Amino acid sequence: MARRFLPVVLVAVAGLADAQGAHGAALDVLLLAVPFVAVAAIASFGEYLDASTDPVAGMQAFLWCIAVVLVVLSCAVRRHALHGVPPLAISSVVACLGVFAVKAGIVVAPYLRRTGGLRPAKP
Repeated sequence: MARRFLPVVLVAVAGLADAQGAHGAALDVLLLAVPFVAVAAIASFGEYLDASTDPVAGMQAFLWCIAVVLVVLSCAVRRHALHGVPPLAISSVVACLGVFAVKAGIVVAPYLRRTGGLRPAKP
């Protein structure tokens, strides 16, 4: 659980740091997030290989790989910026947060389908 939750928290903290104007702190947090996102991607790919017939596991592994690319892209663009933070760096953090939102939607979707058939009790 923490293996999947910690990268999301770190990227969200980096996004909040960017919103506050602390771009150096955002870079530090993103550099800290890179190994955690990579470990989560590798573990998710391993789960997909164990259950290769499950399309949800494949989608989760694919989305973790996209998150790795976006976090590394944001770190690389920030590192070579001379003044301020480039828009691509902020856009990649926002896109990574969007990927995490899609991942959360995939996890929650089966539970929402179950509650769709529920009806209120008669008084």
